[in-house]
Amino acid sequence: MLDYVMEWGSLLLRWLHVITAIAWIGSSFYFVWLDLSLRKRDGMPKGAHGESWSVHGGGFYHVQKYLVAPERMPEELHWFKHESYFTWLSGFALLMVVYWYGAQSYLIDPAVADISVSWAIAISALSLVGGWIFFDQLCKSKLGENLWVLGGIIFGFLMLAGWAYSEVFSGRAALLHVGAMIATWMTGNVFFIIIPNQKKVVATLQAGGTPDAIYGKIAKQRSTFNNYLTLPVLFMMLSNHYPMTFAVEQLWVVVGLIVLIGASIRCWFNFGHEGRSGLAMQWQWPTAGVLTLMLAWFVYVPPIQAEVGETVISDAQALAITQQHCVACHGSVKAAAMKGVQLHDVPSIVQNKSGVLAQAVVGRAMPMGNASGMTDLERRQLGLWLQSR
Repeated sequence: MLDYVMEWGSLLLRWLHVITAIAWIGSSFYFVWLDLSLRKRDGMPKGAHGESWSVHGGGFYHVQKYLVAPERMPEELHWFKHESYFTWLSGFALLMVVYWYGAQSYLIDPAVADISVSWAIAISALSLVGGWIFFDQLCKSKLGENLWVLGGIIFGFLMLAGWAYSEVFSGRAALLHVGAMIATWMTGNVFFIIIPNQKKVVATLQAGGTPDAIYGKIAKQRSTFNNYLTLPVLFMMLSNHYPMTFAVEQLWVVVGLIVLIGASIRCWFNFGHEGRSGLAMQWQWPTAGVLTLMLAWFVYVPPIQAEVGETVISDAQALAITQQHCVACHGSVKAAAMKGVQLHDVPSIVQNKSGVLAQAVVGRAMPMGNASGMTDLERRQLGLWLQSR
């Protein structure tokens, strides 16, 4: 009964997570576009940095930005923060339901590190906290004053995190945890830095004072990194459905390529919003395309080649392997079979051979947590048999 409840919890939390993420990323991308589309024009109010006109829904919108604050506080001020908070809260709850409650299936891989559930959960939680502390202190340091230096250090740290996670967690959990760490940075930026700084500006203005421009500068630094890290973190969150992305030994390389691909694409959008043209707008997509091909080549696993004298196992032997390692979750009752995939007889196995190859042979993501102890030899034998069908 508890497993059934947790399955529903996973579904509803995933739904909530997607909804709040759409709201957060949508508003974030909109304000990035708005900020970069601002233009200086004659006749703007005192203190206005720029303005932008747009049309939507049958009407025209006229937006002006003040780098510090307007001379007088408006009667109504809209804040954009809850989208970020609920995205992280729903994501963290989903992490607990799927990867903590299901630690033996999703978080732990005895072939990587035979650790206890409590240790795995502790590493998961403490790494997210420690990752935020490192990122926050780095941004506040002298190194944080140069965005290129700061970006280079963060890029290296993320690849290091990819390597470290892959040494203790399953590949699926390792890549997702890098994404969870980035997501924690992004919401931490909003909760601990951006919103508090904006509140200080508002409070100073309401008290009749002149706000310090440093608050806006700090918020800009954090918003810039949130912008460039959005696409990589989305890829990493989706990756758990695709074993080809995490079934590699050098996961840190995958992390590095994902970050570069996502950052290149965001750069194209950002430069376009600024109104740039020519060479400045021509390198991003070719770069992202080449990097994507490199990623696909790096994670590619060629078909299994039979060695001299090696024979393909019989249908009965292949069925025996799936009976031992697959049928517990993919039995003869379709309604009870996980994802509706049945592997109880030879025809059903052949029908789903592409999925079995991807999940059990190449990706090694199944059986979950390798609870049944499927050996490398069995994976190889099953793979050769599937390729022959």
